[in-house]
Amino acid sequence: MSFTKWIGAALGWAFGGPIGAIVGMALGGVIDGMSSSEAKTFKRQYQTRRTQSGDFEVSLLVLASIVIKADGKPDQRELDYVRQQFAGMYGKDRANHAFKLFKSINKQDISARQVCMQIRQMMDHPSRLQLLHFLFGIAKADGHVSDAEVKQIQTISGYLGISHRDFESIKAMFYSSSDNAYKILEIDKSASVDEIKKAYRKMAKKYHPDKVIHLGKEHQEGAKEKFRQVQEAYEQLQKERGF
Repeated sequence: MSFTKWIGAALGWAFGGPIGAIVGMALGGVIDGMSSSEAKTFKRQYQTRRTQSGDFEVSLLVLASIVIKADGKPDQRELDYVRQQFAGMYGKDRANHAFKLFKSINKQDISARQVCMQIRQMMDHPSRLQLLHFLFGIAKADGHVSDAEVKQIQTISGYLGISHRDFESIKAMFYSSSDNAYKILEIDKSASVDEIKKAYRKMAKKYHPDKVIHLGKEHQEGAKEKFRQVQEAYEQLQKERGF
C-alpha cells in the first residue's frame, strides 16, 4: 500500500479539526496530489464520527510528539519505543508509514489543549485511557519518567477529561512503590477486603480489552496489558491480606 493510500484509508474524524491541520502540514503536498477517489475517501470517512483504528493511531502520534518534547530532550530510546509499539500493533509496513508521518509531526509546535479537546469530543473514555497508558510507556522508554513528562501527561489527561483517580491508576502501572496495587485499583490502603474485591471487579470491567474492540485487535492487545496489571495488583493484595 502506498503512503497516500495508507493515509486515505486511515483517517475518519481525525482528518478534521486541529489534528487534521497538523497532519495536513506534516504531509505537505501529499494530500493535494491525491486522486479524486482518494479525496472522496477522506471526505466519506471524516463524516464517520465513531473512532476507528486510524483516528486512534494519528492521535497517538500527535500526543506522543508532545510528551517526547516535554523535557526538552527527545531521547532516541523514546523514538525507538514509538516505532516498536507501532510495528507490534500494525506490522512493519504500516508502522513505517506512521513513523514517517510522526517525524514530520514532531517538527511542529502543537497545542495540547486544542488537540485533546478534539479527542475528548470524538473518542470514548476507554480509548482515551488507552492513549494515556501508551504515553506513560513512551515516557518510561528511556528508563526514567521525568517530572516534566509526568506534568505534561497529567495536563493531557485533564484535557482529555480523565479523572485524577484514573490518571493515578495508570501512572502507578509504571512505578514501583509499596502502595501501587492500591493506586491501580483506585482505593486507599485502609480499604477493607470487601472494598478491595469490589474495586477489582470495577477496574477489571473498566480496563477489559473488549472496551476497545472497535479500534481493532491491534489495540486490544495493548489494552490487555492494563487488564493484566489490574489482575496482578489484586493478586498482590490477596497475598498481603491473606484472603
